[in-house]
Amino acid sequence: MKPGKGLAVVAAALAGVLALSACGGGEAKEEGPASLRMTVWSANEAHLKLFNEIADEYRKSHKDVAEIKFDPLPFENYTTTLTTQIAGGNAPDLAWVFENSAPDFVASGALLPLDDTLKKADGYQYDDLSPATLKLWQNGGKLYAYPFSTSPFGVFVNTDLLKKAGQKTPAELISAGQWTWDNALAAAGATQQATGKAGLVIRDFDYKGWDNLSTFWTGWGAQAWSEDGKTCGFASPEMVDAMTTLHKAIFTTKALPGPGTTADFFAGDAAMTVTQISRASLLKDGGFGWDLVPLPAGPKGPYAVVGQAGIGVMKKSPHAKQAADFLAFLTNPTNSAKLAQFFPPPRQSQLTAETLAKTNPKLKPEQLQKVVIDGITNGVVKPSHAGQAELSQQVRAGLDPLWKPDADVKAVLDGVCAKIQPLLAK
Repeated sequence: MKPGKGLAVVAAALAGVLALSACGGGEAKEEGPASLRMTVWSANEAHLKLFNEIADEYRKSHKDVAEIKFDPLPFENYTTTLTTQIAGGNAPDLAWVFENSAPDFVASGALLPLDDTLKKADGYQYDDLSPATLKLWQNGGKLYAYPFSTSPFGVFVNTDLLKKAGQKTPAELISAGQWTWDNALAAAGATQQATGKAGLVIRDFDYKGWDNLSTFWTGWGAQAWSEDGKTCGFASPEMVDAMTTLHKAIFTTKALPGPGTTADFFAGDAAMTVTQISRASLLKDGGFGWDLVPLPAGPKGPYAVVGQAGIGVMKKSPHAKQAADFLAFLTNPTNSAKLAQFFPPPRQSQLTAETLAKTNPKLKPEQLQKVVIDGITNGVVKPSHAGQAELSQQVRAGLDPLWKPDADVKAVLDGVCAKIQPLLAK
């Protein structure tokens, strides 16, 4: 997505969301059974199979719904595509919403409040939802999206590749109290040198998705902006230290693949990748020896970063009532337990290693405890802010000069703050 054009599209689309919402009233009700469409970011076969199974079960007892279609949109421009659909009058009935665009969607008036529907649903157990997971999705005491996935980031490890390069595995480093970013990057660089494969990949970053770097810089105590969202954090000493370390790892030690180079951990092309447990379904049986461990400790000690996704119902959907009813079914205790295989649920009763292990056969209870449950308990959510679309484009453009071997890290980061401080101060 070209920064200028993409920004204009997203800004216009979000403005369209607001304008559409402000008009009030619903669209004309269509005759006959409803056909529902829900946009999702995943085209993963295992994810879609489970969604379709739950939808088929729902339709057996709900003859007023003829079809429920899950519509995968590409991850890298998901929000742009969704908001463009909304502004163009082609809105889905339900949509996944990422944490980074939650403030805009929740405040826009485009989403239907869900509290009453969920609380009244038979056997729903609304009080089981963890209040901490709901915060980002609430406005004025109302819940506008269900926090479908609260998923901490961990490190998937190709133990075969590390051993081939003569490196200690993260499990060995954890046992010795030495699982730090310094040691992780050293092992990644040595593995790249010894095998020609990539060392460590921060998945979905690819020199565009900068907010995924929060999985790295949080270990230095750095933040994109202050807690109140009004002050830029990119020029802080902590961020300069973190990004200097990252820059060296990319261009000097080659611990991370450089710009224009891709490496898929799940195809065996990298020693380690930072991502969430929903990607565990990409692991092939017998492919290579692997492990899942927490993020390495940074200079500020151990930490965790969490990504969230909510599911909302479009207020102006001609089938908003049926869509909300299906959402209540999709996220009831029974189906929430099934979805926990890929998407850690907000239900407190289900956030135990034993419960998650039942639907995560590939992951050991200890891995689930240390990465998922401890991560949800202690983690910070990836950066989000009102006006995220414009902010995100400005940060990405501001960071572009950093991805060159001779970059002046501090000057680049000062430049990012110069770009976004006026937007934060609004």
